[in-house]
Amino acid sequence: MRNIYKLFTFVAFLFTGNFAFAQQQSEQEMLNDVLNRTAIRTCSHSKQHNLSKIFSGTQSFAGQNIDLVYTRMEWNVNPAIKFISGKITPYFKALSTLNEINFEKNSNLTVDSIIYHGTSIPHTDSATYLLNIYFPGNISQGSIDSVSIYYHGTPTSTGFGSFEQSNHNGSPIIWTLSEPYGAQEWWPSKNDLSDKIDSIDVFVSCPNGNRAASNGVLVSEHHTATTATYHWKHRYPIATYLVAIAVTNYAIYSDYVQLASGQLQVLNYVYPEDSASIAKKTPNVLPVIQLYSQLFIEYPFMNEKYGHAQFGWGGGMEHQTMSFMGSFSYAIMAHELAHQWFGDMVTCGSWHDIWLNEGFATYLTGLAYESTPNQPWWELWKKQTINHVTADPDGSVYCDDTTSVSRIFNSRLSYEKGSYVLHMLRWVIGDSAFFAGIRNYLTDSSLAYSYAKTSDLKQHLESSGDTNLTEFFNDWYYGQGYPFYNISYFQKSEDTLQVTLNQTPSHNSVNFFEMPVPIKVRYPDGSDTTFVLDNTSNGQTFNLSTKTYPDTVAFDPERHLLCLYNVTSSNVGLESTVNNTKGLFIFPNPTRDIVNIRTTNQEILEVCLLDAQGKVLVLKNFNNVTNFTKINLNNFATGYYFLRIRTPDAITMKQILKQ
Repeated sequence: MRNIYKLFTFVAFLFTGNFAFAQQQSEQEMLNDVLNRTAIRTCSHSKQHNLSKIFSGTQSFAGQNIDLVYTRMEWNVNPAIKFISGKITPYFKALSTLNEINFEKNSNLTVDSIIYHGTSIPHTDSATYLLNIYFPGNISQGSIDSVSIYYHGTPTSTGFGSFEQSNHNGSPIIWTLSEPYGAQEWWPSKNDLSDKIDSIDVFVSCPNGNRAASNGVLVSEHHTATTATYHWKHRYPIATYLVAIAVTNYAIYSDYVQLASGQLQVLNYVYPEDSASIAKKTPNVLPVIQLYSQLFIEYPFMNEKYGHAQFGWGGGMEHQTMSFMGSFSYAIMAHELAHQWFGDMVTCGSWHDIWLNEGFATYLTGLAYESTPNQPWWELWKKQTINHVTADPDGSVYCDDTTSVSRIFNSRLSYEKGSYVLHMLRWVIGDSAFFAGIRNYLTDSSLAYSYAKTSDLKQHLESSGDTNLTEFFNDWYYGQGYPFYNISYFQKSEDTLQVTLNQTPSHNSVNFFEMPVPIKVRYPDGSDTTFVLDNTSNGQTFNLSTKTYPDTVAFDPERHLLCLYNVTSSNVGLESTVNNTKGLFIFPNPTRDIVNIRTTNQEILEVCLLDAQGKVLVLKNFNNVTNFTKINLNNFATGYYFLRIRTPDAITMKQILKQ
């Protein structure tokens, strides 16, 4: 490899293990995964606008005067009935002297009583979905206290399905999905991105014949003549929206994966009718757990488990230690698994920063494809991501409207553009610094098992890369759009290739995207050289030292950059000085007026001159055999144009520059 590929040496070392996915995943299934990965989480559901209205009415988050240290959750559900009753007991530390606290609670839930130290105390419901609880006296700052909330109700279900009751193969199921604001719809909670619950116990009682899936480790199950109660214990900090339950007649099996510190159980709760087929797919996630553990840090909930619980939604949701899965494709399993590091262990500290969850999970899915050698998935992933992001000219990774669920989970921006921003950061600072910075981000004591903002990631990458990334984040995170490159090549002499880079941002929020631009030159003997051009201004010209006349010149062949460009042939500007193996010559290029077109071994059938937007300016058809013609650009403005030349064997596009 040429020295440009030194960036991949670090990852190549990590990939020496066998990370190829299991053969049960067919090539067609994998191709479908790559091309259709946006199904991981679509935001087109009609329910979204209802949730947006609810959140818009909430003036502030609840519980700002307390720090949650533990919560005991006791729920009663019957999967055949959309209804919940239960008891929530939060233990909290008072952040100031207080005599009341509040939690978010939807009006569909009815509070039966609030018990404090064995005594019922008053409460009120406010119009802004707040449950206000009043204590008989002051609780001093720093004190740890608790209260029990007894409630019942038929939850609403907005978002992606806050609380859903449905059926599979004739069997009922209840499942929850609280992201981003839905927890309040099925349990009174402190539902923000500032305070993780340090530890939880979840008790779910349901009719016999059903099993309850939840976070953490199943420590006991108790049966009566009619009822089963399952106790799940989770001893890691957890964001409110990641608490979840699912109840149905699950079939259960486990896979196991060996990691550096021991064996990890991957616990699977699946529908009985699907268990045989799913059992062939879940082993595909085991090498991905190993991959992520080696690239970053070991699986962050190693003392408990990882798991999947099948549920009635088409995508997946990264509930902590047990992802809820609508399907078990390689892409969705890799994506939801990635969230255990990015989104669960370190959670975005604001929905403005949702890309810290979704951009990372999307990029890690790409890394899983990259780790499968001799397969096309990684190149397809990059190509499809660029195509999707550049389909529209605007949009920032920064989420500018957190009241809109569809904007928070915009697949083009939060997921795919966010993932490519990470890919470009890796390109800008190099693999070693990139992966070191991400590991430092994950293990930062102020961020690990807590919340992070984009500024935290930026700081760690700047430190590991010994660079300043302010301009990069201004352009790529806060700014909208992407660059459109116009590239001109001209071979000045045998050992000098002149390259001129012109750039037009797709959106006026960015004046110019300063980026290192890779240009690969391949020579007739099969060797090549990659040049990285420090592109800091528009119209910048570089003189590159070549060992001889190039055979081809390629712009960003490894797709490091999120961009579009208007060069479709790699020999633009070389024809006036170098014999073209296809026998096509265009000269001079650049030109002030006349462009000559000549072929040596076939006739010219048609020549078309187009502007940069593809508009036809001149069209010449030839009824008589000819191998020479010319186009006069004297009446056209300076700038870039395209020549489309049709011969019996091919249609060739060439870029020309009118000076």
